[in-house]
This record gives sequence, structure tokens and C-alpha cells, in this order.
Amino acid sequence: MTLSELPSPIWPVVVLLAIQAGDAAMMLRPPRFIADCLEGVRLPRDWWWALTTAKAASVVGLVVGFWVPGVAMTTTAAIVVYFLAATAAHIRVRALSSTFWVNCLGMLLLSLGVLVGSFVRL
Repeated sequence: MTLSELPSPIWPVVVLLAIQAGDAAMMLRPPRFIADCLEGVRLPRDWWWALTTAKAASVVGLVVGFWVPGVAMTTTAAIVVYFLAATAAHIRVRALSSTFWVNCLGMLLLSLGVLVGSFVRL
């Protein structure tokens, strides 16, 4: 097994990029389902800016990673870690509604799939 420093195929990274960009944009004025999720895991409103910043940074990292070896792979791995932390936060407070199962675990599986599918060579 080896790692590829540039994404191949590229389309899964483009899909992840589009989702992250939409998610970062929504964080500027979070819709009710996002606000409910953040409040459900008891993340103080004063810290929501950090999520917006992290999501925006992931968009930049994925874009730069199309040309700079290792950046998209590292960014995708960081997105996986972000959703692992989000999963732990949901489990910790038992916030296990459909939002958790669809959004949080869905994004964890998607980002993990992109990491393996676009950067791991068997």
C-alpha cells in the first residue's frame, strides 16, 4: 500500500470541496438544523467562528492540493479527524438524533471514503 500525494481520481475531492464550501458558507448564518446541532453538543456560540474558520481553511487546502503535493491528502485527513471529533462530541452528550446519523456520520464516511479512494494505492 502506498499513498498518492495528488488526488486520483480527482472527482471525489471535488465533491468534498463543494460540500465543505457550502458548509463553510452556511456557517456564516447557520440555518436552524446547524444551530440545533451545535447547541445539541453544547458548543458555546462564542466558538462557532472556529468551525467557520476550520471549514473555510479546508476549502483552501483542498483547492491548493490540486497543485501542491500532499496538501489535499493532509486536508482530507484533517476533515476525517474533524468529523471523528464531532462524532465523539455527539456521543458524549448523547445527541444521537437523525442529524447525527445523516450529517455527522455521513460526512465522516464520505471524507474517509475520499481519503482512501483518492489517496491510497493498494
